[in-house]
Amino acid sequence: MHSLAQEIQGFSKSSLKKQCTHVTTVTGRKLLERRSDGGDGQEQVEELEEGGGCGFVEDKSLDLQVGVVRPFLLLASQDAAHDIDTLLRYKVSHVLNVAYGVTNPFPDRLVYKTLQILDLPDTDITSYMEECSCFIDQARDKDGAVLVHCNAGVSRSSSIAIGYLMLREKLLFQEAYSQVKMARPSVRPNPGFYQQLQLYKP
Repeated sequence: MHSLAQEIQGFSKSSLKKQCTHVTTVTGRKLLERRSDGGDGQEQVEELEEGGGCGFVEDKSLDLQVGVVRPFLLLASQDAAHDIDTLLRYKVSHVLNVAYGVTNPFPDRLVYKTLQILDLPDTDITSYMEECSCFIDQARDKDGAVLVHCNAGVSRSSSIAIGYLMLREKLLFQEAYSQVKMARPSVRPNPGFYQQLQLYKP
């Protein structure tokens, strides 16, 4: 009967299965990691084709597109809200930050209002309309311009802009939505916000 020590000594590394691991990096590069045979634990990494895989593809380009809903009401992502050249170009005086966990970088130059709203379908977006609209009115009354932004400038901030047009200009949902979409084509309120706005009766 073999002792455990003899069994371990007689064990050959070559009897181990060779291992290959497919890896997709955050930038979409596809790599193949291979364990080499010599038992020295070395790995060979071979690059496969670029992109086209699953996995998160990081977009490094800044989204500085500003949608002009009204001369005093602008809509954008946090990138534009953090870019002083963009803010100056659009003569922004007020910033309504409805993102979660996004800082306000120019408090000495601009008037900020921050409401940390979660971009979840069951968040009651319409409950924020009156407070946000009052802040937008402040900018308008001072001949200023307010930039409304969330993280991507797609769901929360667009919902606030749509709600403002419905509340203050008495537009129906479809008309308000069309005007905001025309100003910033990438807008898309999440399904919960979309439904709440359709039912919103200011």
